[in-house]
Amino acid sequence: MRQILVVDDEIGIRELLSEILSDEGYDVQLAENAGAARTFRTQTRPDLVLLDIWMPDTDGITLLKEWASTGQLTMPVVMMSGHGTIDTAVEATRIGAYDFLEKPIALQKLLATVGRAITRGEQQPRVTAGLAVLGRTPVVQEIKQRLQRIAGNRAPVLLQGAPGCAFEACARVLHAPNMPWNAVDQDAQIVEAPLDLLQAARGGSLFVRDIAEFSRLEQRGLYVLLSQAERYNVRVICGATRMLSDLIAGGQFDDRVYQLLGANAIQLPQLREQRDDIPEIAGAMLKELVEQKLVPPRQFSTAALNALRTHDWPGNFSELRSIVQTLANTAAGEQISLEETQRALPRAAAPNAAASLHLDAPLRDARDAFERVYFEYHLAKEGGNISRVADAVGLERTHLYRKLKHLGIRISRKNDE
Repeated sequence: MRQILVVDDEIGIRELLSEILSDEGYDVQLAENAGAARTFRTQTRPDLVLLDIWMPDTDGITLLKEWASTGQLTMPVVMMSGHGTIDTAVEATRIGAYDFLEKPIALQKLLATVGRAITRGEQQPRVTAGLAVLGRTPVVQEIKQRLQRIAGNRAPVLLQGAPGCAFEACARVLHAPNMPWNAVDQDAQIVEAPLDLLQAARGGSLFVRDIAEFSRLEQRGLYVLLSQAERYNVRVICGATRMLSDLIAGGQFDDRVYQLLGANAIQLPQLREQRDDIPEIAGAMLKELVEQKLVPPRQFSTAALNALRTHDWPGNFSELRSIVQTLANTAAGEQISLEETQRALPRAAAPNAAASLHLDAPLRDARDAFERVYFEYHLAKEGGNISRVADAVGLERTHLYRKLKHLGIRISRKNDE
């Protein structure tokens, strides 16, 4: 049952909206002021919030700004006011509100707006809340500042980092609220119909996950897409798990694509470079999973968080999220213990695995050898389950199959569950 939070200081309006929406089959929760709404939001994520603007303790616009700045504006919010102005409605929409209803609210308009807002919320991919998941260490603060400086323009952006880094979380920081969001991997559309991808994201953002693995045909399609993005008012954000400059030097990547992306290139750190952030990041990931009702309510013990902080995390953010979700689903009680965390964390790679890497080999051969050890490690860790391996390493499954075939790693598709 979809849950709606009604925030209004007038008891008559709260009760009326509750009665109407409950009759329509919604689970309606009530808050008499911003303080009560704030408390409710810290505990769960409703599917929709109907938020009054004029309240005695904190006005609705201020609360909306607070949710947006703390990464809690992950659900559609419809503002309500009996004294609304066009300027107020525009300001609310700019901050991230889905729509604006003027009191007294007509029944049909209320139900139509609620229906559209909930549908929009369900269509938007739910991800960890913005800047909060990136951490606070100096290396991350510098990246946050760069992201915030370029957030207002529409120029394309290149995010470079190791597999599993926080590509999508950073891309989401650059995405304007309530605008279309489209994420693609290696895809036939990039080759055959790049303009269709731009049309689907018109006015919003197009996130391309890992262009470092693109074929020459896909690179040509990406060049067309980047060249035409301005016509569609689309911001293109590309991830790359290898340095494009190195690929260009080796004749593996189209320099024209890099010329369109290089002005806004940001290097992302690996998780091991921000160990002090790991407890906070793990807590934010767990909170998001609970809010999405993907896992039962859980919390980490201090000892469990310390164990996460000292782990090496070769798979970076993707690996951490996979472990957090596993622990939340398998923990015996509400608190995740140290023992449960230690059992869930993969053991360090065997010494002979590192010894098998020949450092005198050509770069391409050495990289293939490393990737072979890396993927064999994750396959063993996930019991051969390709879907979980793809999530852990941050690759789309089709791309993962292609990579494993290239490396000569034999797997059975029956494990893809």
